[in-house]
Amino acid sequence: MDNQQEVREFLTSRRAKITPEQAGLASGSRRRVPGLRRSEVAAQADMSVEYYAKLERGSLAGVSPAVLESVARALRLDDAERTHLLHLAQAADGSDSLTRPRRRRAKGRWTPHRSLQWTLDAITAGPAFVRNGRMDIVAGNRLARAFYNDVHAAPHNQENLARFTFLDPAARRFYPDWESAADITVAILRTEAGRNPHDKDLHDLVGELSTRCDEFRTRWGAHNVRVHGTGTKNFHHTAVGDLSLAFEGLEMAAEPGLTLTVYTAEPGSSSEEGLRLLAIWAATREADVPTGRTSG
Repeated sequence: MDNQQEVREFLTSRRAKITPEQAGLASGSRRRVPGLRRSEVAAQADMSVEYYAKLERGSLAGVSPAVLESVARALRLDDAERTHLLHLAQAADGSDSLTRPRRRRAKGRWTPHRSLQWTLDAITAGPAFVRNGRMDIVAGNRLARAFYNDVHAAPHNQENLARFTFLDPAARRFYPDWESAADITVAILRTEAGRNPHDKDLHDLVGELSTRCDEFRTRWGAHNVRVHGTGTKNFHHTAVGDLSLAFEGLEMAAEPGLTLTVYTAEPGSSSEEGLRLLAIWAATREADVPTGRTSG
């Protein structure tokens, strides 16, 4: 990805989102640009208009952390956006100092080590799975495989949550609030693109989705990023119906770049009962698989 273009579009899009009132300025009646003017951001960041304009044109190489923090403060960036700006600056410098260390993996599908799979299998009350920054599901427990049955069942999804969200019609049923799910999915991919800008597989995925789905392409152009670590989501599973589940996402210290996510239901809720039914459904499906079946 073109770093200067990424920087330019990210900073421009953040500037356009800030109203004069949010910045403590008079709105006026003759504004020709959405949000703040460059001069107003420069004043808030305590730098010259010329210097800020240079930054917004994409020239972040060599910019100090203090200057980046001033820009982040002037643009009212949240934690995820501030981190994304630092990653873009790191990419401009060609340095890995601001990114988490990443282990180079051999080509092909990553296989979880035995103790990780044992850990996942020990979680029996809710779906637990591991994904990478491209949203490939790379490991999971029995409930996760049953929960994401639609993702795993269709070969064209390639066990990737982004492909499922934008290219599989089943996603519109699985995510009752599909618009929100789509926004989150793209924001996660955008965050990963800033953190790992040389990931060819990610570039290929973004190119595929941009070509095949207008709704993805529009969201990608918005340059929104987010930290997706905890919250509540609603789902509709074909086997058990509606589920409202809380989730926790945990960065894996032993496998940088991977996230372990666990879904749970409120005790005593209908969703907790739904997960129990899902476990029964999963066990029944596995019992129906003939013994001696070979893969191929």
